[in-house]
Amino acid sequence: MAKVLVAMSGGVDSSVAAQLLKEEGHEVIGAFLRLGDGGQAAEKSRACCTVEDAIDARRVADRLEIPFYSFNYAEQFRKIIDYFVDEYRDGRTPNPCARCNQWIKFDVFHDLARDLGAEFVATGHYARVLQADDGPRLARGLDIDKDQSYFLATVPYSVLKECLFPVGVLRKPEVRDIAGAAQLPVVHKAESQEICFVPANDYRRVIRKEAPESLQEGDIVDESGEKLGTHDGYAAYTVGQRRGLGIAATEPRYVVRTERETNRVVLGSRDALLETHFFISEMNWLQPEAPQLPLRCTVQIRHGGTPQPCTVQMGTFEGEELIEVDLDQPIFAIAAGQVAAIYDGDVVLGGGWIEKN
Repeated sequence: MAKVLVAMSGGVDSSVAAQLLKEEGHEVIGAFLRLGDGGQAAEKSRACCTVEDAIDARRVADRLEIPFYSFNYAEQFRKIIDYFVDEYRDGRTPNPCARCNQWIKFDVFHDLARDLGAEFVATGHYARVLQADDGPRLARGLDIDKDQSYFLATVPYSVLKECLFPVGVLRKPEVRDIAGAAQLPVVHKAESQEICFVPANDYRRVIRKEAPESLQEGDIVDESGEKLGTHDGYAAYTVGQRRGLGIAATEPRYVVRTERETNRVVLGSRDALLETHFFISEMNWLQPEAPQLPLRCTVQIRHGGTPQPCTVQMGTFEGEELIEVDLDQPIFAIAAGQVAAIYDGDVVLGGGWIEKN
């Protein structure tokens, strides 16, 4: 049996992860990271990292009779908010949850585990760790509707190989049943479905506060430059957006790109957003050695998206050598700044960040 630090969010998934590990006989320690602004988080009922979540995590730890620690990393979390705003300001689509996993959560818990003498870090993510001859592999959770392996694709292999995901072999109803049988106080708690620092899912509110210069009135144009209307800020639009454009058109129009330099939002047809090619920066291979390229695999470009067959190889993007992805079939609205996760079946080969011209 091992000593395991469990990242307890105050939700049912991480609570059951702790419960299962204790049942297996491991020495379990619970820890909660306070990341966001308490006052801001209090406005939301379905976000994570609130004061209420910390209280719930401690209640579960008390129920399980395990040690529990709470750490405040709100100052370090400022890096994620700055990244989020900067990406929108640069006309990209950020993925703050994946960046937080990469830059803060897993890194911090990994260090805390070492400080506490723990051999592993466990979380409530719906993902699995499979053992291969040369080391562990990250794989999709068995509950495909809840699978979170996509958000873990950019976490370094050195960290992930020391992680456990106890609920990854379960489906959500089974997790609820285990929580009920163990009489955990969070058994009926609703899931967090919002970005923890974005009140009521209104990301424009965050941009308005942090970067008001990017929410100035400008032109909405088509791809030829013809003016179609006026917007209240280019950073309030995302690639592929169709609703809320405020224009009249005889056929559906979608956001093709936003332009910081000209303060324009460019619209086009759906066909204009069908693409077969992009690049991946900061490629993170989740295995001891990078695979031989070119490689046939599948790629997923958004959470909940369908993996698409592709070939990956080395290529050059703006003078830099990056992973190049060639899709068998076009994908709609490939957004620069999002995660691209590469799979071989259910196994995550690695992941990085989408770059495109």
